[in-house]
Amino acid sequence: NRPHFDPLIVHLPSVAVLSDYALALPPRVAELANKYMPGPLTLLLPKRDHIPDLVTAGASLCAFRIPAHPMSLELLAKLKFPLAAPSANPFGYISPTTAAHVEQQLGKQIPYILDGGPCRIGLESTIVGIEGDTIVIYRKGGLSVEDIEAVCGKVRVVAHSSSNPLAPGMLKSHYAPRTPMQLLEKNRQSPADARRTLAALVFQEYLPGIPIERQIRLSPEGNLEEAARRLFSAMRELDAIDARLILAELMPERGLGSAINDRLRRAAAAN
Repeated sequence: NRPHFDPLIVHLPSVAVLSDYALALPPRVAELANKYMPGPLTLLLPKRDHIPDLVTAGASLCAFRIPAHPMSLELLAKLKFPLAAPSANPFGYISPTTAAHVEQQLGKQIPYILDGGPCRIGLESTIVGIEGDTIVIYRKGGLSVEDIEAVCGKVRVVAHSSSNPLAPGMLKSHYAPRTPMQLLEKNRQSPADARRTLAALVFQEYLPGIPIERQIRLSPEGNLEEAARRLFSAMRELDAIDARLILAELMPERGLGSAINDRLRRAAAAN
């Protein structure tokens, strides 16, 4: 049920074949590709004509990724074409990070699932392009802004788009549970009324007033990589209980915390 105006990512087996599908690889973008591909990096580049417009929602730019998972790379190496694909879930819902998540949502609609184990990073890839001489991040993800700036200097981060996005994952409302989600205020005080109908997604410390069994701590040790890895599974778990509202605490705005916060803000925007 993906809308036609939202483009897909084209998955390739290696950097070596990128030039078969992309018209150009600017030097600064090539630096990122050589350092972080395969990995959680997607490049937005001018496409060659044999990439169908359906893949790019009619745009001249295409998103290219080389995943790092051995099973994904083995599959892509066996194909005589790149694989254009979204996350394996109904459009707009929480992204899957295990084969069980895919089975729960799409089990009766697809013929098979390749189970490579749980996702190592847990967030979608970071999407990067170039405008003039400026490196641009179109979607925050599993590769941090700091990692990218360490290679190519200061970058520009694009806000989400409510329609006609340039790249996948740019819609304002996305990654959302069915239960309404609300971002927690800085004082970390949960609403006094009906606390037993609330659930909470927090970073390190439980919220007062809400039963612990209705809360999930993403990383008691304060590790943002662990929090990213557990984010979508935790959102699904809280979505399955009888809550009327999920309270979500924002992470520190650094490293992968920035990408986690991006997902939480979009999930809350779906209300």
